[in-house]
Amino acid sequence: MKGSMEFSILDFRFSIWEWVLNRRAFLRSRLFALCVAGLPWIACAQSSEIPKRPEELKFPPLVYAPPKAADYRVALKSGPVAYVVPDKSLPLVNIVVYVRTGKYLEPAGREGLAELTGHLLTHGGTKNLAAEPFEERVAFLAADLDSSIADTQGSVSLNLLSKDLDEGLKLLREVLTEPRFQDDKIALYKQQKLQEMQQRNDDSEAIEAREAAFLAYGAKFWINDHATSNSVVSIFRDDLAAFHRKWFAPENFVVAANGDFDRDAMAGKLEALFANWPFPGEKPPPIPTDASFAPPGVYIVNKDLNQGRVSMMLPGIRRDNPDYFNVLVMNDILGGGDFSSRITKSVRSDEGLAYSAYSIFPGGVYYPLVFTAAFQSKSRTVTYAASIVLKQMKSMIEGEPTDQEMNISKRGFIDRLPQTFSTRTKVANVLAQDEFTGRYARDPDFWQKYPARIEAVTKADVERVAKKFITPEKTVILIVGQKSDISMKLPEHPVTIQELTTGRVVDVPMRDPMTMLPMPLP
Repeated sequence: MKGSMEFSILDFRFSIWEWVLNRRAFLRSRLFALCVAGLPWIACAQSSEIPKRPEELKFPPLVYAPPKAADYRVALKSGPVAYVVPDKSLPLVNIVVYVRTGKYLEPAGREGLAELTGHLLTHGGTKNLAAEPFEERVAFLAADLDSSIADTQGSVSLNLLSKDLDEGLKLLREVLTEPRFQDDKIALYKQQKLQEMQQRNDDSEAIEAREAAFLAYGAKFWINDHATSNSVVSIFRDDLAAFHRKWFAPENFVVAANGDFDRDAMAGKLEALFANWPFPGEKPPPIPTDASFAPPGVYIVNKDLNQGRVSMMLPGIRRDNPDYFNVLVMNDILGGGDFSSRITKSVRSDEGLAYSAYSIFPGGVYYPLVFTAAFQSKSRTVTYAASIVLKQMKSMIEGEPTDQEMNISKRGFIDRLPQTFSTRTKVANVLAQDEFTGRYARDPDFWQKYPARIEAVTKADVERVAKKFITPEKTVILIVGQKSDISMKLPEHPVTIQELTTGRVVDVPMRDPMTMLPMPLP
């Protein structure tokens, strides 16, 4: 049986290779025939010059002009700014209303209120219709009407056939102005959230993200105000209604609309949608920025896992930092560039210690987001893999990158730019997000200048920002995994946990899933 399987696999491989050879012969014969036919646009002299390796392929420089925000921007008299992008390719319309609200606006003791309000806007009925008839009405139109509220923004989205647009806008108006927040739907959602809380310590990825946020921003920073059993049971319909009426007003909206419509006609429909708002609403306060970064050290959450999860963090930047583009290229070379980056090549390709090893260095919109290098590895190789990441971080500050690294990174950023606007839906939403976050007001030609700003990054710039921001001695290392196995010093990988840091090794307690308070260490 084994021999038969081997024969089948070999036979299959031979068949594939035979197909490749035949295909090449066919293409060459077709190219020769076209040359003989005298077609002027065929480069006949190159018919036999088939590159032996992918990197030998030659392409002309990319010529791409990103869409200009001003071409789609409509300042509605009723309050919002809308990005209206016609698209006649399909008989569909997409509308997203972005709302200046978020988790950061929750009153103390009502953590979870924003998420609950966001969900029940479109799932808790309206003044005119209870939840079930309302959802049946949406389903009858084969529409998708959804809503949510995240950390720093809310959204209400509508997708439907263009022939039903007027009916869909009526439903959207009801959701935005007269949500019912049906009591039984509130009770159901609260019950579901309490059940989810009980499983908070089951998912190692969720534990890692949660504890990384505590280390990166501090226990008192607002993103670490998690919903608890007490806060959820304390939320009632009046709380949802007050939260909604306070922030869901046209002056707090930015709209993205694309689809099968005439631009001026859609602008008129949006004017009517937001006209004569039944309540004034309030302008939200600035998003708090009072974060605090943990002291350097190794922080271990002891959990019985086959693999350890590791996040290695440093203080970050905002995206309006003058070094933003330099940092983009630097991080891409270090760990953001997939298989071409140093961390990925050394940890995954060379040592085989992790399936995925990478780094991210995003620019925060409202407050600095942290640099993070991350991977998963067998418990006994966690410390060795972490030492390799630290070595690669140090390599970035010991000299300039190579010409090849610079070229691969910069070409990647520039060549991927068209993907940002590859659909009309993306055009509308990217531009609306720029309006929402203030990028358009500060830098209206951001996307037009993007390629030139990437091209302007030099090797000296990369080395300079690496020395400025990549400071291995300040690294905060979070490990979620089996401490006894991770702590073992193996002969082939003689790296201890303490050797990874200039700071302390700290045991981080698990948190009570219902209260989010630290539990006693075993």
